[in-house]
Amino acid sequence: MSVVRNFFRSDPKCIRMFFINLIWKGFKTFRQFDRRRKKGSAFPAYQFISVTNQCNLTCQGCWVSQQGGIRQMEFGRLNRIIHDSNENGSWFFGILGGEPLLYPKLTTLFKTHPRSYFLLFTNGLLLNDEMAKDLRRCSNVTPLISFEGDESVADIRRGGSDVFRRTSEAIRTSVAHGLITGVAVSVCKSNIDMALSVSFVEMLHEMGVVYLWYYIYRPVGARPAYELSLSSKEIERLRRFIVDGRNRFPIVIIDAYWDDKGNPFCPAAEGLSHHITPAGHIEPCPVIQYSCGMVNDENLKDTYEKSAFLRCVKEGIHSGTRGCVLMENPAWVAGLAAELGAQNSSGWPGMEKQLRAGHSVCSHGSCPVIPETNWLYRMAKRKAFFGLGGYG
Repeated sequence: MSVVRNFFRSDPKCIRMFFINLIWKGFKTFRQFDRRRKKGSAFPAYQFISVTNQCNLTCQGCWVSQQGGIRQMEFGRLNRIIHDSNENGSWFFGILGGEPLLYPKLTTLFKTHPRSYFLLFTNGLLLNDEMAKDLRRCSNVTPLISFEGDESVADIRRGGSDVFRRTSEAIRTSVAHGLITGVAVSVCKSNIDMALSVSFVEMLHEMGVVYLWYYIYRPVGARPAYELSLSSKEIERLRRFIVDGRNRFPIVIIDAYWDDKGNPFCPAAEGLSHHITPAGHIEPCPVIQYSCGMVNDENLKDTYEKSAFLRCVKEGIHSGTRGCVLMENPAWVAGLAAELGAQNSSGWPGMEKQLRAGHSVCSHGSCPVIPETNWLYRMAKRKAFFGLGGYG
């Protein structure tokens, strides 16, 4: 099977760490999370951590702001997050930015915590031979490289130059050094035809990519570009392509939006995952940038348990939508934050005004129910947090 072929071309140590730290520990992590949830505990199965707000691109729809200055997470705080999470049976972490490869102690983090596993969300432009070698030596990290369009679209989407070529080179470099490499696409109107084409998936497979992760574009931040948002028909088109592609293509296809029966869900509302900013603010997810708690000297579990904002967000989303509440009802998010005294943790003063304007777009909640047809994906989604989808 071709999926297996690309996977086992990776470095043997990377493969071993993948099975031990991600698959085996991930299964146990979800079991522990499920037991905690039944007892009313709020500690998530895994967390997404933005280690810096610094970036080398200026993408449309990016939630990250540098208006308050460049922020790098204190390494001691970062270590405390990993340690406290391990103590609560959580071993998986998504590392975000900005661009996380700009964080000076990134590989030191991976080396300091060899028993954990890290998903590195990167635009790839800094993923050169030296960095790839260092990541391979760490072995407990998989790069997920953003691929936002072809030559005619990528520079506009990413706010950079020659992005398509540079991204393609990063993918080849990552694969060449034996890293288990993934590609992520934030599907929007300007790249949907590329993203949902046979030629694109086949190109990634030939490059040695192991998994392909589809997101739905979310218009947030100072450059929301609402015109790029997908319609309900386009989201249905994406869903059908994903379901069909899992039976058709020699690549693992991941989504973070639908369960095995095809019902939409929100990972943050389920308590599966939450997001921590470079300043240490705990948010429901990366795009709901309000916080009532911070990572500090208090045990991280206690911080989660005491957050009224997180609790009310979960309850409110469940009562209002199964999709993305920030896309469907942004004014509700701002209203709840004001009611509970949650802090704007985005670093961008204009966020609240933007949310209160109530510009809603379609989310995955608008898609008709389309069940999984591949037995392996059905089983994975029932038995584990398949897709590690808190970011989605």
